[in-house]
Amino acid sequence: MAQASFGLLAAVLLLLLVVLAEGGPPKPMKVKCQDRKFLSCYHKDLFCPDTCPRTCIADCNSCQPICVPPPLPPPKPRSPKKVKCQDKKFPSCYHKSFACPSNCPRACVADCASCQPVCTVPTPLPPLSPPLPPTPPSTPNSPPPPPDQAAGGKRVSCKNKLYPQCYRQEYQCPSACPDTCEVDCVTCSPVCNCNKPGAVCQDPRFVGADGLTFYFHGKKDDDFCLVTDSNLHINAHFIGRRNENMKRDFTWVQSLGILFNNHKLFIGAKKTSTWNDALDRLDLAFDGQSIILPNHEGAKWEPISSTTQGVSITRNRDTNSVLIEVEGNFQIKARVVPITEKDSRIHNYGITEENCFAHLDLSFKFYSLSGKVNGVLGQTYGSNYVTRVKMGIEMPVLGGEKEFASSSIFSTDCAVSRFSGSATQLDGSKEDFEYADLKCTSGMDGKGVVCKK
Repeated sequence: MAQASFGLLAAVLLLLLVVLAEGGPPKPMKVKCQDRKFLSCYHKDLFCPDTCPRTCIADCNSCQPICVPPPLPPPKPRSPKKVKCQDKKFPSCYHKSFACPSNCPRACVADCASCQPVCTVPTPLPPLSPPLPPTPPSTPNSPPPPPDQAAGGKRVSCKNKLYPQCYRQEYQCPSACPDTCEVDCVTCSPVCNCNKPGAVCQDPRFVGADGLTFYFHGKKDDDFCLVTDSNLHINAHFIGRRNENMKRDFTWVQSLGILFNNHKLFIGAKKTSTWNDALDRLDLAFDGQSIILPNHEGAKWEPISSTTQGVSITRNRDTNSVLIEVEGNFQIKARVVPITEKDSRIHNYGITEENCFAHLDLSFKFYSLSGKVNGVLGQTYGSNYVTRVKMGIEMPVLGGEKEFASSSIFSTDCAVSRFSGSATQLDGSKEDFEYADLKCTSGMDGKGVVCKK
């Protein structure tokens, strides 16, 4: 009987010890010195003290375990920032809400043109050019300083408040276009003007809405349809020279005839022998009436009639450069530029002193194109457009002179014409997309350039 009682008591004590062990303090963690420089302590087993049984490290110098603070819990994931398009020019996207992408959950803006959230991680500001040493006083025998000692490229900044991460940040134009670049506020970086969609420049060099560069030569002294849609038709008059060693003309866009609603807008470059940028060579007219703009930046013209509200022409330089806008329809930047002696020598244009072939460098924004838009440039904005240009060659050329030919600057009789003089909703609509904003005077050439829309 006593032996049975003793066995029962031993079982109870054993059970009590198990319970106490499970509910007691945590088992000390074993740590080791990992530094071979301390041979007497290297790989020696050490146990964390009672004050920090699970949070210690081995101090190889003293060969003792040392308490360290426990690791902080991981931060709670932040929800992505919500952004909205704030530009009323894009009604299909205006006030639409987006969540920032996962790679920039707290640093994005709404790009109204593509109607998508875009990361806006600021790009570091490039360093300013070092100051030039002071020019020594000139003497009768001292030659003037060489022109290549001029300051570095033009500095530009983002002027669109809808992109606060980039707004007013300054950048220096790249060496490829030291005087003709703008800041792309979406990517917050300086971009040469001729590298964006919507450009028509040089011997006409086009950058389509798909970002691919191509050439359309047409014929000198003829007119061609650049854009044709239900309420917008733009013809271009080409000027040029015949190269006896080639089967085509060298051509440039000399003027535009623009039709919208019941109005006609004309912009052209006047014929010029010797170029002087201080002299204005723009020719402007609205519904057959000449437009006179004072020669200073910011000068603005608007029609007097109350039935033509939203139409404006503004100088963005003192001479030879204007911004044309028809609210809700289109915006065009146009600049008169000459063929320089350097251009003529490089491309073998054969320009003479009698005519420097002043022409227009152009860029376009469209606010309400339909999916069935056509024309040399317009077709690239169509909903079903597939390029016909053979890419990957030195000069990808688009043909089709017959289908784009117009009988005069304001004619709408090209084979692909869609103009009716009023806006209509068409199948495959592609309204409210914003494209290029540039002046195209960088003189860049080369194979197809791909630009992000």
